[in-house]
Amino acid sequence: MGEERTVRAVRGGAARGGVVGERRPARAGRRSHRWWRALLAVLVAAAVVVPLSAAARPEIPAPAPAALPAPTRATLDAAYAANRADAARAARLAAAHGDVHRAAVERELAAPGHRLLAFDGRGPGRVTEVIGDLAHADRVAILVPGSDTSLDTYDRFRAGASALSTELARRAPAPARTAVVAWLGYRTPGTVSTTVLTTGRADRAAPRLRQAVHDLRGVLGRGPRITLVCHSYGSVVCGRAAAGLDVDDIALIGSPGTGADSVAALHTPARVWAGRGTDDWVAHVPHVRAGLFGTTVGFGTDPMDPAFGARTFPAGRGGHSAYFTPGSPSLTHLARIVLGTEPGQHDGDGAADGDGNGDVSGDGDEGEAR
Repeated sequence: MGEERTVRAVRGGAARGGVVGERRPARAGRRSHRWWRALLAVLVAAAVVVPLSAAARPEIPAPAPAALPAPTRATLDAAYAANRADAARAARLAAAHGDVHRAAVERELAAPGHRLLAFDGRGPGRVTEVIGDLAHADRVAILVPGSDTSLDTYDRFRAGASALSTELARRAPAPARTAVVAWLGYRTPGTVSTTVLTTGRADRAAPRLRQAVHDLRGVLGRGPRITLVCHSYGSVVCGRAAAGLDVDDIALIGSPGTGADSVAALHTPARVWAGRGTDDWVAHVPHVRAGLFGTTVGFGTDPMDPAFGARTFPAGRGGHSAYFTPGSPSLTHLARIVLGTEPGQHDGDGAADGDGNGDVSGDGDEGEAR
């Protein structure tokens, strides 16, 4: 009974702003209450679900990846072949281990026609795949995924990269040539986990992303445009890697925040864009940073907030996984950003904006809960 009274008192205090009897604006109290309820729910779920998931799914054996030099235009085909061979070896080990699904994914990646810049089948797996002709591209998009992306879910990630590649090819003015790089180059956090609330995974991923961009510049040279397209937790990775990075644009979609309070704090020379679908649940994530159990939880200012300073673009009514849906406003605008055409301008096919209006900046609150 004492615990029950304590819980009721804490709930009552949270509803009034956190301390029993303290007077605060009702709206701030409600936001605080929602934030702590959401945080505690995730922490409790993570404490139960994550250990059970790890116990049910042991690490899948795979060979260490081949040690390859940084690729050049002349060695791209050799690098692709070497990484396909690694994928084939990993598929055989996964099959021997009894993991039919992982073996099938890796066999597909090992098939001719897949252009793998990197492959590592160990653990959740890492892969960097090129869709298009990288050696001759002058517009390149690097997709950085969010939580719960691994070799086991790679088909969904690759589908988004393929959709963007198709849209780029459709809209690119002659003689522009395009390529998309699907960069699953880090161990993503689980959506239901404590790691998804902090920058820890992003901090470890950022040097890998910076190296990937450096290697691509080694292949492409200085002239071609490179755009980072960063989805969900991937926008935290991009935020941690952004300082001085040699890219032209950074597009944040479905972002919970970047770990920085403003575009200026990213210290990037790139143009920074932000878009969010009006049905995206990430709009309800509290955009705060707070100390908890010796670490920092949350990612700071909402990139859609005018105070952040990003160039916002309409992303339509889609949800968190709909940004690469063919025909959607979000895919239309992402393609224009990659091509260097301002969202809202007409491109080579004379297409309309994709959402029926000429709004480039949005209203700064698009996708927020109403």
